[in-house]
Amino acid sequence: MKAVIAHTTGNLEIDFSQPIDISIHTSNKDSDAKAWYVDPVSIEPVRSDAFLGSVKEGGAVNFRNITFNPHGNTTHTESVGHIAEEIIDIQKCLTHYFMKAQVITITPEDYIGEESEWVKKGDKIISSKAFEHRIAERIDAIIIRTLPNNTDKRKMQWSDTNWPYLLPEAAKYIASNNIHHLLIDLPSVDREHDGGRLLAHRAFWNYPENPRLGATITEMIYVPDDVKDGLYMLNLQPASFVNDASPCKPVIYKILNQ
Repeated sequence: MKAVIAHTTGNLEIDFSQPIDISIHTSNKDSDAKAWYVDPVSIEPVRSDAFLGSVKEGGAVNFRNITFNPHGNTTHTESVGHIAEEIIDIQKCLTHYFMKAQVITITPEDYIGEESEWVKKGDKIISSKAFEHRIAERIDAIIIRTLPNNTDKRKMQWSDTNWPYLLPEAAKYIASNNIHHLLIDLPSVDREHDGGRLLAHRAFWNYPENPRLGATITEMIYVPDDVKDGLYMLNLQPASFVNDASPCKPVIYKILNQ
């Protein structure tokens, strides 16, 4: 199925029959991707004296409870409520689900500046110069693929790995380009151990000075190597949980006339 979509940059030709899923699938396997020291996802049949939620065990239907943490177990989209005292529901922050997006591949560099509680020499960082002269005009979302990009990211045990992260200047630069949705293939845009500062989150959301309530961050995605850098139509929909974050399944589609 192909469609022509009217966009502020002109008509976009989209092939909706060729979706590219950039989410990470999760189950109750201990080997599935995890971060922040969370337990694996738990998927268990409901059991009571009057009911059994397992066909294999003799029940009429499969009826399972699922226990997980959206920030640590799976691809998730989060609102500024992630770092705010007040409850800010992701459902009220993300209110449209199709947007023009750009995939950008970045090789994190070694940090060589002054050390502090939230940044250390030798850390792999992403600075604003990684985006300079690369961001397309009038896009709504940026999708960051970091190198190396092997398929191990789909099963990565991220806890205690000191993953690469964005410097606050980079997050601020992205926001300054009127980009409201940031997607990245890491568990966080910030350093794993940063003393609770979350400076890249704060810079992107401009929190607490003037919070960008309509802006979101999506973490723990995976962009396959055969997806070229460039422009795509992104479908970004969180599951309908009333929470600061929700599991999501971002899907991109090629723009045929770009």
